Amino acid sequence: MTTKPPPLTTSRWFNSKAPLDLPALAGRVVAVYAFQMLCPGCVANALPQAQRLREAFPESDLAVIGLHTVFEHHEANTPAALEAFLHEYRIKFPVGIDAPDPNGGPIPQTMRGYALQGTPSLLLFDRQGRLVHKLFGHPPDLTLGAAVQALVQSGAAASPGAQAEVEDGCADGVCAAPVG
Repeated sequence: MTTKPPPLTTSRWFNSKAPLDLPALAGRVVAVYAFQMLCPGCVANALPQAQRLREAFPESDLAVIGLHTVFEHHEANTPAALEAFLHEYRIKFPVGIDAPDPNGGPIPQTMRGYALQGTPSLLLFDRQGRLVHKLFGHPPDLTLGAAVQALVQSGAAASPGAQAEVEDGCADGVCAAPVG
């Protein structure tokens, strides 16, 4: 998959002096981790992986961004709760809150724009800002690291792993978003 991506539509940013947008990050590989703080697979696998990825590559080569993408338990996933969560888990990379559906639906705008199936999801962009991988689930660290390294070195796409297959609900550390 190689397409020009939709924007990250956010309502607030943490760990960033200003809102981030993908065109401003051109020239770097970008990894966007869509997560929910109440998603077990996100907390146990995706966010620690994002932190390891952030530590493994210079910021001049790789931007790691979190996207708090809430499609369930809206009353518990508040900005204040997220701020405390980011502090407690020592997450230092920028995290945006996916803007809610303006029509009041459960699926936030960026999640809908990228047709994400649930959390955790990973969006990986090359140095030209093209979406090269959209993964639902948790790819192995070594496979993802090799894919990012290939993008950093040559800009060529490399496969960071197969997409997790789940039905409605949570299985194997991923939580599927409701259809609709």
